[in-house]
Amino acid sequence: METATAPIIELKQLKKKYGDHVAVGGLNLTIRQGEIFGLLGPNGAGKTTTILMLLGLTEPTSGSARVCGLDPTRQPLQIKRRVGYMPDDVGFYEDRTALDNLIFTAQLNQIPRQEAYRLAEQLLERVGLGEVAGKKVGAFSRGMRQRLGIADVLIKRPNVIILDEPTLGIDPEGVRELLQLIHDLSRREGLTVLLSSHHLHQVQQICDRVGLFVRGELIAFGDVPSLAKQLDQEGLITVELEASGFSDAALSELSTLEDVVEVRGSVQQGDTETTTVTLLGKRDLTTEAAGIVIQSGAQLQSIRRKQYGLDEIYHRYFEGGGLA
Repeated sequence: METATAPIIELKQLKKKYGDHVAVGGLNLTIRQGEIFGLLGPNGAGKTTTILMLLGLTEPTSGSARVCGLDPTRQPLQIKRRVGYMPDDVGFYEDRTALDNLIFTAQLNQIPRQEAYRLAEQLLERVGLGEVAGKKVGAFSRGMRQRLGIADVLIKRPNVIILDEPTLGIDPEGVRELLQLIHDLSRREGLTVLLSSHHLHQVQQICDRVGLFVRGELIAFGDVPSLAKQLDQEGLITVELEASGFSDAALSELSTLEDVVEVRGSVQQGDTETTTVTLLGKRDLTTEAAGIVIQSGAQLQSIRRKQYGLDEIYHRYFEGGGLA
């Protein structure tokens, strides 16, 4: 039995090969109780294969996994009792109502019918489908089906829920509402959530930590600030500024600031042209750089310390092939 401080999901050198193809290679990861962890990567990166190994639906080639202290390979049925899984395309009985579908799932999990009915009604209200509980699922929109899918994984009262691309095919407003629902459920009930997605902005909105998954490997993980720190070459701080009427003398003066490592940019032809300059330094040089620009007589249009978000992280890792 796991202690309160033990990770609820723990992977050690988890690997899955299909012939010569490595789908997941040597994965090490721990996820804590109550955490929302985002597995971010392009299609084909190995995210779904990892999920299937966690659920005991496919065996790893080597390495080990523990979910709620259990081994998915040897104890798959116990894993399924504790873990709720929603695939990217949820299947329901189209000719039965939302309420009937949930009651059926509850009974499959050996929940008595009277209790199943009560739980199903509560969950439909919680996911915003209370008013359509008696409507056949065949008439549901994609967003409504995904909400029903969340109710479906919750009805057996799991410790962990795993959501594989839960927002595919949903309109922007539906995505916002679904992500808010996932966040609220995790915070209110202490649920651990593993969310797989290739949509970086969605992952950034609700996840406590993010793992970057590329070609079967988890190449970096952490919260967004820590990922940004990993992304910065040599831990340098980047300051970007734009100014008009900028001179070569002012540009040269920027390069003499203490702790400046590199100045990128050149003065544009003509006094009215805008000059863009990037400073790389060992500390934040925003204030001093702004002072030099203003004292030179140039018009400062913008200056900012560049903060790496998931946009830059995503393109750096997925398009650029990882850290230099």
